[in-house]
Amino acid sequence: MTILAISGSLRDESYNTALARAARELAPDGVEIELYEGLASLPHYSQDLDERGELPLPVRELRDRIEMADGLLIVTPEYNGSVPGVLKNAIDWVSARHRGSSLHGKSVAIAGATTGQYGAIWAQQDLRRILGIAGARVTEGELPVSRAQDAFDETGRLHDPLVAERLRSHVAALAADCSFLIAA
Repeated sequence: MTILAISGSLRDESYNTALARAARELAPDGVEIELYEGLASLPHYSQDLDERGELPLPVRELRDRIEMADGLLIVTPEYNGSVPGVLKNAIDWVSARHRGSSLHGKSVAIAGATTGQYGAIWAQQDLRRILGIAGARVTEGELPVSRAQDAFDETGRLHDPLVAERLRSHVAALAADCSFLIAA
C-alpha cells in the first residue's frame, strides 16, 4: 500500500515536513509513505488552463501521484488561522469539478504542527472541510502537534514518544481505511 504525504509548508526546516518524514518511519508493515516535494513548483490555479487541458507538468505529476496512491497524509501549518495558500492552490489543481476530482473517494488523514499551543487545529478543521468538498474521504480525527520545537530535535527527527505514538496510530487508521476501500 502506498500513501502520499504532502506537507503544506515550503520552509526548509519545516516541522510539518519533519512530521511527514516521521510518518514514513512509523508506518505499519506493508505501508510505504512517499513524500511529495513539488509543492513550490505548482503555478497558481487557472481554470482556463484546466478546462482547456493545458496542464503544466508539475500539475499533471501531482494528479498522477495522487491517483496512483492508495491514500494521502496531508500535514499543514497554520497561517493566519487557516491552511497556507500554496496547499489550497494544490488542492484546487487536483479537485476541479468540471473534469472530476483526483481526490474523489480518496482516503485522507490530516495533521499539523505549529510552535504555538494549538497545533494547527484551525487549519486542520478548514482542511477537513476543503477536502470533503473536493470529494475526499477524510479519516476521523486530527493530529495537532503543538510546541513542535519541543517534539523534534535539531536535525528534524521526531523524539517525543507521545507524538510518535499518536502519529503511528493516525497512520495506522489511514492505512486501515485504505485497506477497507481496496477490499470493497
